[in-house]
Order: sequence, then structure tokens, then C-alpha cells
Amino acid sequence: MGGEVMGGIPHYYLYGDQGTDVELDFLNIEAIHDRSGPHDWRIRPHAHPDHLQILVVREGGGTIRMEDSALPIPAPSILVVPAGIVHQIDFDRGTDGFVVTAALGCLKTASSGDPRLLQAAGRPAVYALDGTGISIPAVNDTFHWLHREYIWSAPGRRTAIMAQFMRILVVVFRLSITHQNLGIVTPDRDYDLLVRYRALLEVHFRTRRSLAFYADLLAVTSARLNAACKTRTGKTASDLLYERIIVEAKRYLIYTESTVAQVAHLIGFDDPAYFNRFFARRAGVSPGAFRKETTSLES
Repeated sequence: MGGEVMGGIPHYYLYGDQGTDVELDFLNIEAIHDRSGPHDWRIRPHAHPDHLQILVVREGGGTIRMEDSALPIPAPSILVVPAGIVHQIDFDRGTDGFVVTAALGCLKTASSGDPRLLQAAGRPAVYALDGTGISIPAVNDTFHWLHREYIWSAPGRRTAIMAQFMRILVVVFRLSITHQNLGIVTPDRDYDLLVRYRALLEVHFRTRRSLAFYADLLAVTSARLNAACKTRTGKTASDLLYERIIVEAKRYLIYTESTVAQVAHLIGFDDPAYFNRFFARRAGVSPGAFRKETTSLES
């Protein structure tokens, strides 16, 4: 998402990116120097409400603060910044590596075959690569090929990107086993509540629209759930529910040949006309227009 300031902590899709027209269910990769260099190698405190970040630091280093913990960044290393974690980074000038910013939907798809990947990606961490038995050249090669596929419009691009991203998640999982005590403070209750709420959304978003339903399952009041979501994402609990519905609708519109009425039914709308209004109000265009726009971009 673009930069939105809530309680003094900006919330971004990409750090410093004010744009809002981003793909909510995929990923981005860029070189560390491309994003950090223009900011004098300092990434000020911010959070990504809907996106995970995984960084590989090949050369250089610095310091990262995640929540209440400040840790040195060795080289080479892998850094994991889960969605919603407030963080800041001071890189040494000239630090080399890549930053992957992946939407939660993309993470879910990539980890669907092994829930342990999702669990490892939800743990804030700094993993030194030396002495782990993991091939450092192979790790660097994986990030390099992900970046190459990302900027290269070749046949099978999306599949190739997901394959490389899955390799990165496997590396993170294996590192999480070899590093048991990282000294990173467990996120606060708001973050824990947000994570549990998002897990429930994945199960029920097609059939349950009532905030009270989710609050009851979480054993909190609706006001408490809303407050946690606002603190951690700058959005209400209902906003997160509606965004999840829109992401799913966009997937069906882009990647299937289902009619708009069929898409409405698939995501729990009995009235296609109401779905059209719901989608247009939140996406800025009707479902049919969105499908035409995305089809024309891909052709």
C-alpha cells in the first residue's frame, strides 16, 4: 500500500512508495541499494500491514530494529520481517542484497503444501548464513533468479517466480530450525490478535461478514478487535475482511473464465448486483471493467 501514517508509524506497501495501484496477492523484489540508497541507507520506522519481507544481505551489514529488539545484520544473512511488524534498518553504505516483499495471499499460496513454511515466515528473525550448512551460493542464486524472472517478461513468468519464492521459504524454514534463540521480543497482544484474526478470515471470509462472529471466536469484543487492527495496520477489522474478499474476487476475474455472477456466488454473494456495487466501491471499477483492464495489460 502507499504510505499511510497511523499513530506516527507509517504503513507502506514498499518503503517510501506513495502509490496505491499495486497487486495485492503477488510479490516484488528489488536490490537493497535501489530502495535504501536514495534514503541514505536508512529505512525509518514503518510497517507493512499486508506484506511479508525477506531480505538477503550478501555484503555489508548494519542494524535492524524489529519492535523492541535491535540486532546487528551480519553478512551474509537472511532477514525475515513478518506483516505488521514495525521495523527500521540502518544499512552500512554500499550494502548489497535483495528485498522480497510478498503479499500474504502470495505467501499462503507458496506455503500451502507445507504449513511449516508459513509458520517460519511469521517469525521475525535475523539469520546468519555462515556455519549453517546451507549453501550460500545457492541462496544468492535463488534471489538472483527471482529478480531476473521478476523483471523478465518470459513465458511462465509467474510460475517461475513462485517456484523461486518457495525455495526462499524453504531456506527460511531450515534456518528457523538451526537458530533457536534469536533474542527477538515476541510481538504484542495487538499483533497476536491480528494474526489470529487473519487466520480466521482465511477460513470464513466467503460466508461470514459479521465482525461480531470473528470477535466471538477470538474471545474479545468487536471494539477490541477493531482497535488491534487499527493499531497494527491502520485499517479496521471490517476493512481487512473486505480487502480479503476483493483479493479473492480479483483472482477469479483474472485467472478463471467464470462469469461475474459466478464469481459473486463463489465468494458468497447471493445477489450479483450487490457484488458489482461492493466491488466497484472498493476497487474503483466494476468487475467487468477490471477484467477487461487486466486482460488488456497481459495481451
